[in-house]
Amino acid sequence: MMRLSCIILSSLFLSTTLFAQSKKAKQTTRAIVSGAKSGSSVGQTQPGAAIYKQYCLTCHQVNGSGVPGLNPPLRGTDWVNGDKARLIGVLLNGLQNAEVEGETYDNVMPAHDFLTDAQIADVLTYVRSNFGNKAEAVTTAEVTAQRAAKK
Repeated sequence: MMRLSCIILSSLFLSTTLFAQSKKAKQTTRAIVSGAKSGSSVGQTQPGAAIYKQYCLTCHQVNGSGVPGLNPPLRGTDWVNGDKARLIGVLLNGLQNAEVEGETYDNVMPAHDFLTDAQIADVLTYVRSNFGNKAEAVTTAEVTAQRAAKK
């Protein structure tokens, strides 16, 4: 009889634990969905952030600081905050042996012309508005025009 009581209590404890975990997971999911609907930062991201993470982060680092002598920084430079056409050209044509803010960077940046015009505009807008940069957005039309001029 004692053994049966232990089995019943163990089963009851296990089912209560599982129910509590299931309820907590549902509450967490509801909070995430609710937050995304209400406009909170949960679920929101700039369109160019994912592109940056996939194609740029390895060389230019999570904070846009680059790697001395290899990959230039993306924060506070005229290359990023200045002429948009030049910056668009870097993604369309690549770059090699660039001098940025008086320092030469030896690593070759390959062309990223496989990205769509919208993706290039999104990632450049992301870079120009992050890492302490406050430059205006790059539009898809600007990228399209420059890509057409390249041909």
